[in-house]
Amino acid sequence: MQQPSLPTFTKNHKELLENILRETVKRLNAPSIIKESMLYSLEAGGKRIRPLLLFATLEAFGQDTTKGLLTAAAIEMIHTYSLIHDDLPSMDNDDLRRGKPTNHKVFGDAFAILAGDALLTYSFQLIAETPSNYANAETKLELIKEMAKAAGAEGMVGGQVADISGEDKNLSLSELEYIHIHKTGKLLQYSVIAGALLAGADETKLKTLGEFAYHLGLAFQIRDDILDLEGTESIIGKPVGSDTSNHKSTYPSLLTLDGAKEALHSHIEQAKAKLSETGLNTMLLQEITDLIETRNH
Repeated sequence: MQQPSLPTFTKNHKELLENILRETVKRLNAPSIIKESMLYSLEAGGKRIRPLLLFATLEAFGQDTTKGLLTAAAIEMIHTYSLIHDDLPSMDNDDLRRGKPTNHKVFGDAFAILAGDALLTYSFQLIAETPSNYANAETKLELIKEMAKAAGAEGMVGGQVADISGEDKNLSLSELEYIHIHKTGKLLQYSVIAGALLAGADETKLKTLGEFAYHLGLAFQIRDDILDLEGTESIIGKPVGSDTSNHKSTYPSLLTLDGAKEALHSHIEQAKAKLSETGLNTMLLQEITDLIETRNH
């Protein structure tokens, strides 16, 4: 069966995702203010690249993509919680996110922290609630375990710690890569692995797709570093040059801008090479890979 075009696939699945995010939060038996704070950041938009990677991975296996809907929502909730906390005065102290005032600017620090906490914990509940005809208990347990690793001290949180610790320091390339692999890459990598787990992939395909996502995650962050220099605030939805003002090491600062662009292209090519090894119908994943290299926000 022919796969849909990426714009059509993206439009259809983003609509499904937005609906499930809204519905699952609204049904919570919780104070309205916390639900409002959660939805404020969830509905701010964004690329939804992580859920799209999960859906595109399921599509590559010829699977029903709706079986990944709750896991995709869970991933987006974890990503959104990390942004809410990242923007806080005690972390990056940002006023804008996706072109809107950051959560704490609207709801205050306390409710922003609690909204992030609520999104994080709810994400695990959503995976557990995946219908058994989409994922058996063993698969759901594996999904939860791998998500915890990707989001926690061994993954995103560990990367955030290293990122904060590295401010005002001249990091080596390996130290910078550790930050990017963990802070950004692990959750992005999990998105692909989750799709493969839901599709019942064997160990070989899980390993190859994990290597694909490893290179994609690094490429994603290198492109972010480049956009912090070359992007425009109106397009990327947050202040340009924040990495410089926060005294953070970046790929352009270590490799020069041209060197960072070469590194970006190298990781994109390595990601595509891994896709070709899978033997799957990876057209959509390839298009997403191209999009990450050229995105402007």
